[in-house]
Amino acid sequence: MRLRALLDTDALGLRLLGGEDELDRTVRGVMTTDLRDPSRYLSGGELVLTGLAWRRDADDSEPFVRILAQAGVAALAAGEAELRDIPDDLVAACARHRLPLFAVDESVAFATITEHVVRQVSGERAGDLAAVVDRHRRMMTSGPAGGGPDVVLDLLGSDLDLQAWVLSPTGRLIAGPKAAGPGLPADRCAKLAAEHLAAARTGRRGPHRVTLGPTTYSLFPVRAGGRSAQASRDVRETVLSDWLLAVEADAGDWPAERLDLLQGVTQLISVERDRRDAARTVRRRLAQEVLELVQTGAAPAEIAARLRVAAPVLLPGLGAAPHWQVIVARVDWADADIEAGPVAQALLEEILVDPLATGPEPSDRIAVAHTGDEAVALVPLPAVSAEHDGSETGILADVLLETVRDPLSAGLDDDGHVTLGVSAAVHSAEGLRGALEEARHARRVAAARPGRVCAAGHQELASHVLLLPFVPDDVRRAFTARLLDPLRDYDRRHRAELIPTLEAFLDCDGSWTRCATRLHLHVNTLRYRVGRIEQLTSRDLSRLEDKLDFFLALRMS
Repeated sequence: MRLRALLDTDALGLRLLGGEDELDRTVRGVMTTDLRDPSRYLSGGELVLTGLAWRRDADDSEPFVRILAQAGVAALAAGEAELRDIPDDLVAACARHRLPLFAVDESVAFATITEHVVRQVSGERAGDLAAVVDRHRRMMTSGPAGGGPDVVLDLLGSDLDLQAWVLSPTGRLIAGPKAAGPGLPADRCAKLAAEHLAAARTGRRGPHRVTLGPTTYSLFPVRAGGRSAQASRDVRETVLSDWLLAVEADAGDWPAERLDLLQGVTQLISVERDRRDAARTVRRRLAQEVLELVQTGAAPAEIAARLRVAAPVLLPGLGAAPHWQVIVARVDWADADIEAGPVAQALLEEILVDPLATGPEPSDRIAVAHTGDEAVALVPLPAVSAEHDGSETGILADVLLETVRDPLSAGLDDDGHVTLGVSAAVHSAEGLRGALEEARHARRVAAARPGRVCAAGHQELASHVLLLPFVPDDVRRAFTARLLDPLRDYDRRHRAELIPTLEAFLDCDGSWTRCATRLHLHVNTLRYRVGRIEQLTSRDLSRLEDKLDFFLALRMS
């Protein structure tokens, strides 16, 4: 705003004492001070309000005004309440330094002037920023010249003092203000994503306000294509893939103009989201072609040729054909007529972006297709040398699960279930069909587990544990009751700890010495307990078959 506008506002009680030629100066802020040297708190463009408490005699005016002029303030407004009349030495000093000087009527509080200036300046900044956002949107729509969402987030910080970040539904930091230094901590990103997904499932319109510790955030949904909340027939079609804009502020009392501005920012970010989705089209098509070849039993040479085409697209500059992993995902909703394949595809694409990387594209080196109700990801891995020591490479199911479980569980509410299966790495087209079946089997193991988000890896398919989830519940209950209920009853009546003893004995591979040491028992006491177990169950713990039955019963109980 201009100084002239302040002078024309009667309610502010300002009277011009000097600097009429400078009234077109722009006011960018306001500051109240009675310090003799306030320079450390000045950045230029301020209207400085003072009660003149810094002035002891006429010699103090010149250095005070010189400091203000050197800092580039817009004007000085001195209150009349303390001295009644503004001293002539202050008027003269302002004239020498061409600093406009106002007298503030004693009936007007500095707070009234401050509130007016802040409201006017913020409104003008919002209008200017809205124009910048609109121009930036047009630039991004036509090409990458706009610089991405980071630029607009920097503008929000510099012009409106709003810190904001773009997050994925899994809590990955996609974009943030570069000028703000380090981004949000990973655990806070995950909590904000979880809160956003939980609020979105209720159907409430954004922004959603969330308080974490002393900080309040307002969460704005970022929808692909800028679609409205009503564009999707069911929120569950997109809730697990929509981004969000987290603003460190309480938007509850914002004026409509500022809310409209932030909605414009989300539309701008959605342009970047659409560009990212368009870039994935080629990778999706490659994955679909490979998947169809594998499922139709194509010759390994044909699959290998297709993989050679995919490798440079997914890992440019790699030079050699990588190893591959297959990951299968499925999203199931209770009582919902939703095409599950595309939902799982969009979610899997997001999950497989490196959670420690920032930005919309880094480490986005996967190709995801969907068939039926499941999504299948083809993940390239750098070639492993022949001297590889056999330790795990690539994506591990438990690590993958840990990064996404909490946020996604909030979005799934009580009616959704996400399951993931991860294959071992394979080094040739011949192994790809087996990897696909391995990932599908692992996903079915995960589906049998409790919890909203579950994953299983290929390691579990080599264990007897694979069989346990598929045992019918009634068979499971009957089997465990027959073997373990007599021991539980005896423990309740005699506090004999037969169940813990049985677990320790099996865990020590039937070694009397090691088991006695672990339980801090004499070997004879251990032999007595094992004998009692055998007597109550009519089993013999020296026989492999009986040991295995007890082991499975404990696992299923």
